[in-house]
Amino acid sequence: MSPPPPNRQLLSVNVAQARHVTIDGRQILTAIDKHPVSSPADPRRIKVGPLGLEGDEQADPTVHGGQAKAVYAYPHEHYAFWQTVRAQAGKAGWDDTANPGLLGENLTITGLLESDAYIGDVLRFPDCSLAVSEPRHPCFKFEAKLFRQASKMMVQSSFCGFYLAVRQEGTIAAGEQFELVPGPREVSIRDLFRDQMSRKKNI
Repeated sequence: MSPPPPNRQLLSVNVAQARHVTIDGRQILTAIDKHPVSSPADPRRIKVGPLGLEGDEQADPTVHGGQAKAVYAYPHEHYAFWQTVRAQAGKAGWDDTANPGLLGENLTITGLLESDAYIGDVLRFPDCSLAVSEPRHPCFKFEAKLFRQASKMMVQSSFCGFYLAVRQEGTIAAGEQFELVPGPREVSIRDLFRDQMSRKKNI
């Protein structure tokens, strides 16, 4: 018997406005503190435009945002890992439950990991379509939000999530299922991320 198909679902839609925070004594503009605006309990429809979600901002368009990186999706399956390492780092309690948006993602999803998300694949929701474009790279803002060494943990695990370009504008709401429409299936997010991180290490 073939295995059952994965439950590909949108658990939460998360946005944030850019604001100044102090990191290592410096004032830094960031929008990494995403918060849910659509959840299964309150499935508000959120507009999806060519540059991302209504109500969302990116602080540094050189590394986040733009048409190729309009939306950032993250698999909820990795949350248990991050809860464990955050507790080990003393940044969370062992029994804490992380809120969606923990990794700074716009879409908290299930059923699609980096190993099976390929450049050019399309996530088809009922009223919009989003194309897998590239992996997310960790940065100092990510470490400031989670804990020191979080970037290293992301590199070692390849639990990076992926950016999405807006193929078809529309609306989106938590609780929706999505269909994965395969693209060329030549390069996976996990393989590309590992290659990019390896190249950075060797520079």
